[in-house]
Amino acid sequence: MWSLQKVLLFTGVTSNMIIISVHMLEFCQKDEPDCQGQDTSPSSHMINSRWNTSILNLKRNLDHFRVSCEKLKGAFPIDQARGNFIRSVTNCIFSEAFPTPLKGPIRLAAVSKDALEGLLDLDVAVIVSDKFRQYVSGGKLFPGSEPLAHRYGGHQFGYWAGQLGDGRAHLLGHYTNRKGETWELQLKGSGKTPYSRSGDGRAVVRSSVREFLCSEAMYFLGIPTSRAASLVVSDEPVWRDQFYNGNVKTERGAVVLRLAKSWFRIGSLEILSQSGELDLLRKLLNFVIAKYFPSIHTNKSDKYLAFYTSLVNDTARLMAEWMSVGFAHGVCNTDNFSLLSVTIDYGPFGFMEAYDPDFVPNTSDDEGRYSYGAQVHAGLFNMEKLLDALRPLLSAAQQEVAEMVLKTFLDIYQTRMQQLFKAKLGLLGENTEDQHLVEHLLQLMEDTRADFTMTFRQLSEASAHQLRRRNFTQAWALQDLASHGRFSDWLNAYLLRLGRETHDEDEDRQARMKSVNPRYVLRNWMAESAIRKAEKDDFSEVAVLYDILRQPFLTQEAAEQAGYADKPPWWAHQLKVSCSS
Repeated sequence: MWSLQKVLLFTGVTSNMIIISVHMLEFCQKDEPDCQGQDTSPSSHMINSRWNTSILNLKRNLDHFRVSCEKLKGAFPIDQARGNFIRSVTNCIFSEAFPTPLKGPIRLAAVSKDALEGLLDLDVAVIVSDKFRQYVSGGKLFPGSEPLAHRYGGHQFGYWAGQLGDGRAHLLGHYTNRKGETWELQLKGSGKTPYSRSGDGRAVVRSSVREFLCSEAMYFLGIPTSRAASLVVSDEPVWRDQFYNGNVKTERGAVVLRLAKSWFRIGSLEILSQSGELDLLRKLLNFVIAKYFPSIHTNKSDKYLAFYTSLVNDTARLMAEWMSVGFAHGVCNTDNFSLLSVTIDYGPFGFMEAYDPDFVPNTSDDEGRYSYGAQVHAGLFNMEKLLDALRPLLSAAQQEVAEMVLKTFLDIYQTRMQQLFKAKLGLLGENTEDQHLVEHLLQLMEDTRADFTMTFRQLSEASAHQLRRRNFTQAWALQDLASHGRFSDWLNAYLLRLGRETHDEDEDRQARMKSVNPRYVLRNWMAESAIRKAEKDDFSEVAVLYDILRQPFLTQEAAEQAGYADKPPWWAHQLKVSCSS
């Protein structure tokens, strides 16, 4: 048997996430019940009473959970040097690197039940074991783990930065779940690697809370993304100059367990091409195509061109998806763009509040290179650099075709944008005036600084009768929009367009719009409020936010009481986020 030395205070238990607030989560390990079969501890009974653990094939014993690095280590040469010391690395894809355990007491701050059960086949009851806490913080390795750090390069803010790599992340291995999906488990903030450069290999609480919440929030918005399974915080001091202004202060270290089908990115290919390691470039491309692009025949001579075409298409569509929810990534460097066209590396991101194409979430981006409206151009630049990396493997004719494919990027993006924004307005069918209707609305929103998320949501919630009567007493964002002198012209055109759909009931239009226009997104002020509490070991608001953001399209009482659909508080406009994390 085992016992808790400290009382667990569940300050934010919800049906899909556990937040544990404890002064010190320490387990006195004797004969752990999760190694013996049935867990009869009081904590386990509390969990089992709140969650139905009858789902078949979920593992309640961590000894039965195993990861592997065999496919990656077997496919590529590994760095011949050993150890986490910082160095220049060549002729390999990975270096062996072991996590550095966090110092001092550590706390399991957040767990995504959706990720644990849905992706890793782990019953949420496993979190009460000390093993789980050690595994997800880097204190111990999962069975089968042979941790690796990935070597890659990248163009950062338009300039080649040379060797970058996983400077504070450790790939623990991959796991194939009961659905046949393979997920790579990676710790972020788990210590130095050969690629840490001048960094300390750590991440802090504020950035880790943001990454945990946004990874999951984007998934539930329907945006392709990496996932987050857990968040651990510690008392280890970490020195950070948050805004690069000389104001260095001590923060606390944290580790996020991140999940993705693959962590390969554009920079993974760039470093090999730039270094002239063409055999390894070819080997990596062949691996990626065979494993992640089954529709591309691996024996075809144009497979690299087909791969490029797929990435151009999927990346353009992904960026349109970002725009449709007001999301600005903040750091659209080539080392932050996935080869699978999913959103990765959540840093100084932001969900735009007042509609502004020039919205820049990252205070480190002085020139606004990665503003909300400029993201598509950053994506185009990244596709150009991807093509440059592939050129040594393409024939002259294939390069010409690839350049033609590159020119389709903006068209693909614009087509998808039009589809998404028409859906946000509930428009069916095709009409030549639809693009103008969308553009006119966005111009009014920009002029009045109307809230992006709530303008579309409140249009969704308003009946045609309310729109005709301009009845916006309960719709603060529409009130702002209606202050524009040309709002009536737009509204009349919009109502006329809706009226042409003679077989479309107004209730159906509202339901469609509500299904694509979220009522809640992870606004910076919401994340900041949760971070301030988390830094005092109160993780209750992280729990509340997670649970609400799981259902962003559904009006929820808890969210309304918390003001998550209200006008942002006055202090929200003063918040800043940077690359410092």
